[in-house]
Amino acid sequence: MGKTIIISNRLPVQLQISNGAITAIPSVGGLATGMKSVHSGGDSLWIGWSGLTEEDISPELEPKIDKALAEHGSSKVNLTEEEIEGFYYGFSNRTIWPLFHYFLEYSEFQLAYWNTYKQVNQKFADAILENAEDGDTIWVHDYQLMLVPQMVRKERPNVSIGFFLHIPFPSFEIFRTLPWREELLEGVLGSDLIGFHTYDYERHFLSSVRRLLGLEVSFNDISIGDRLIKVDSFPMGIDYKKFSDAAKVHFDKAESEQSELQQRLNTHKKTDPDAKFFLSIDRLDYSKGIAKRLYAFEYFLNKYPQYKEKVRLIILAVPSRSNVPQYQLLKREIDELVGRINGEFSTVSWTPIWYFYRSMPFENLIDLYTSSDIAWLTPLRDGMNLVAKEYIATRTDKTGVLILSEMAGSANEMNESLLINPNNFEQTADALHEAINMPVEEQKSRNEVLQKRLARYNVEKWANDFMTSLKSQNEREASNVSRKLNETLLEKITEKYSKAKKRLLFLDYDGTLSGFHNDPQKAGPDEELYKLLDILHEQENTVVYLISGRDKDTFTKWFLPKKYNMIVEHGVWISQKGEPFKMLENVKNDWMENVRPVLESFVDRTPGSFIEEKNYSLAWHYRKTDPDFGDKRATELSETLTSLIGTDDLSLLNGNKVVEVKSSNVNKGRASMRILGEGEGEYDFVFAIGDDWTDEFMFQDLPESTVSVKVGRQKTAAKYYVENTQKVRVLLQKFAEN
Repeated sequence: MGKTIIISNRLPVQLQISNGAITAIPSVGGLATGMKSVHSGGDSLWIGWSGLTEEDISPELEPKIDKALAEHGSSKVNLTEEEIEGFYYGFSNRTIWPLFHYFLEYSEFQLAYWNTYKQVNQKFADAILENAEDGDTIWVHDYQLMLVPQMVRKERPNVSIGFFLHIPFPSFEIFRTLPWREELLEGVLGSDLIGFHTYDYERHFLSSVRRLLGLEVSFNDISIGDRLIKVDSFPMGIDYKKFSDAAKVHFDKAESEQSELQQRLNTHKKTDPDAKFFLSIDRLDYSKGIAKRLYAFEYFLNKYPQYKEKVRLIILAVPSRSNVPQYQLLKREIDELVGRINGEFSTVSWTPIWYFYRSMPFENLIDLYTSSDIAWLTPLRDGMNLVAKEYIATRTDKTGVLILSEMAGSANEMNESLLINPNNFEQTADALHEAINMPVEEQKSRNEVLQKRLARYNVEKWANDFMTSLKSQNEREASNVSRKLNETLLEKITEKYSKAKKRLLFLDYDGTLSGFHNDPQKAGPDEELYKLLDILHEQENTVVYLISGRDKDTFTKWFLPKKYNMIVEHGVWISQKGEPFKMLENVKNDWMENVRPVLESFVDRTPGSFIEEKNYSLAWHYRKTDPDFGDKRATELSETLTSLIGTDDLSLLNGNKVVEVKSSNVNKGRASMRILGEGEGEYDFVFAIGDDWTDEFMFQDLPESTVSVKVGRQKTAAKYYVENTQKVRVLLQKFAEN
């Protein structure tokens, strides 16, 4: 059993330097808490930046820091001030952060930032590689380290890698604006398991993978080379017990033991027992919508003036990235808004907004959560928003109302809260009015459901679920490896081939001997393929058939002078030893006049698609079409054609980005069995290889002893699989060397 390596931008400890001595204090953040069950014992290591730059660390301090971190199972990555500026404040927070939160106008696409981001990601990857061995499990966290999985995979293909993104993943239309979009996707795809907070983020990621990289996506699996990557959603929870227990302790305190903040809150509560506290807690970030919330509060006071002097908005804005220009502008805007609203509405005895620009100790957070009647959390875009969950966890008497933005990831799990669009001031004002007047019984019924769910799916369960899923993915991969045509199996098959007295080979063309092309006529054979086929064709006691869905005119041009044996149009035509093609099956094509107009109407409505007309079949190709749109149209076309051809002895073939209509009594399985039968049992080695559903007929109909090989990882009746056309040629080269 290998060890577990966790890697994140920051370590889960804070270093304190006093008189040359170093102390490491564990962090109390959500991630650090959640990873306790994963990061435990001597078989786990957490790698990250310590918070100190190389310029801060003197040579005599270095070993002390390493020792202090090692006591907490941690190891540091050294970063310079220049690297922090370009990697963290630059690309991470001026490019990825705004873009992924839909603030395209704030995104800066600077090549220098990108180069530093790559350089620092390589540093993190190198730190993993120094400690990782085959069989280890590596969990990479968040947007600062999106290139790390592939960097590690390249050097350590036999480790298990998980990646979790803690912020939203944007829609394809937003993500495609990033100049380095392919590199980021490829970096993350070095993982075995990729996790997001919500299904929406997962869906956006899969869409970008299909459209930008052209990879095959089946449900939530991505095929890339010889690997299958799983993408899933894991909504992050909180340490529910910690917050719930803290709230209980809070209520048990005598008044003299209470904090100064709590005593102030109590004083105001006593002055007017019917007054309501609205609570807003966020990092100071443009994605949190604090300014919009202030405008909405102003709108509420004007729409419902009866609540003046009856409500108070408590805003806690935690300082964040104060050296980034947008954050400095945002702070100024919020300061001015708070000042203006307080100036406009305040009375001698009432200030509508209490504004705190600072972080608060845990005890004061509990004071605010337990004292506030309404939590008002309305980010414009948020990966999850754990504050909403923390507020509910502290409501031990089940009272309190949560108003939550539908743009927060946590909204998917918290439907019992009042969900609003933060851009809709009318809806927001009405939600505040509803919250103020919500009966206690309704508050309790809503919060009881929320609390049960949050207690059950806490942060520890989130971490364990991710690790369990990563382990399952590895076991799934292990089971697939047994079918992969590896070196050992290849040697056994080659040995069988060399000992056979008479061999029969069926070789598909497109996607097998040759890669796909947007224009099928440009996917012709290269010199290397000709040379390989020549050797196999001329081998003693070996019969080779190219078996394809291609039309006979194309294969006549490409291969007839070579005198190869060929079966085309899925079994309609046959050419042997250079003779002109003749019909293998007696089929009709009078149905084509009825079907062609249907295909033409789909070409007209599907940009990038076209019709390939063969002698006895019609094919609608959509390789150049947007993948999602193409698949949608292909499904629609299949349904239309199925109802049209039901009684005409025709069938549909759904191949690789093609829908083909042909005669039902023609397929590759029938054709290959006919050739095998003509040999009257003289073949003691039969081989078939292909990449799509049209080849499944061969795999199913040929005898059990056939060596059948699928190109790609899709579900198949073949015994083995190889990853791509390059591996097909390696396999056939082995046969050619006999």
